Amino acid sequence: MHILISGASGLLGTALANDLKGGGHRVSRLVRRSAKAPSEIKWDPAAGRLDPRALDGVDAVVNYSGAGLGDRPWTRSYVELLYQSRLDATRTLVKAMHRASNPPAVFLCQSGANFYGDTGGRTVDETAASSSDSLLADLCRRWEAAAAQAPAGTRTVHLRTGIVIAPGGGAIGKLLLPLRLGMGGPLGSGQQYWPWISLPDNVAATSFLLEHDISGPVNLVAPEPATVNDLVAALAQALDRPAKLRVPDAILAAALGRMAKEVLLSSIRIEPAVLASAGFTFGHPTIGAAAQWLAGELQHA
Repeated sequence: MHILISGASGLLGTALANDLKGGGHRVSRLVRRSAKAPSEIKWDPAAGRLDPRALDGVDAVVNYSGAGLGDRPWTRSYVELLYQSRLDATRTLVKAMHRASNPPAVFLCQSGANFYGDTGGRTVDETAASSSDSLLADLCRRWEAAAAQAPAGTRTVHLRTGIVIAPGGGAIGKLLLPLRLGMGGPLGSGQQYWPWISLPDNVAATSFLLEHDISGPVNLVAPEPATVNDLVAALAQALDRPAKLRVPDAILAAALGRMAKEVLLSSIRIEPAVLASAGFTFGHPTIGAAAQWLAGELQHA
């Protein structure tokens, strides 16, 4: 297959591109600067510019574009950037697909487990409704609505991805440094559920979705639910480090504002019902297995 990836320089995009190339697939990358290699294609998502001829011969598009949720404080301008960076990129891709002489057969567009809002301890699957009082849920709804405008003949999948267990990046990356120094611990009460998935399983599931006739929302999360207490304990055990320095809700809220409430303190307990029914097999189905894998990666880094 020939796969075009936006956001290919990020954690997920880089891992997926390397895996696909290793499997014999051809991978092209969308870049905002001038292209420096035949595999690179320049675009300007903020201006809505992508030559539809760039999609000639492309079998699938994977869209990972979007500013990081935890990269900067959630000022009004940064919240606008969270929306614009996702919606502009998705709309630009969809517009190019409609103008292409032969639109791609598959469109995988990133979304997030935050689509559901705070579910507390209640387990939900892909059939559950979105939250009405969450900024990130609203963002995910708009993101998915933009992706759903892809051509009728293009199979579209919304990747509702959880927190990715990986050596660097994202919420886990921020937990790892204090943990490795023996100064880490749970965030808030620790009883909130974090939907999680290991990086290899995220890549494997995405490749699985490229090749299987599945459309609509798919929860990219591991089958074992885990609270923050569970997650931190598993990471601490795998790293052979203590994890007793809990950070209270009030401190997180004071330091990070709404980002703390929606990203760190929200409880999202979801299951990968679509992947399970399709027969996908997780390499790291438990948080213990994922933590051991991560410790091995860090040891050999």
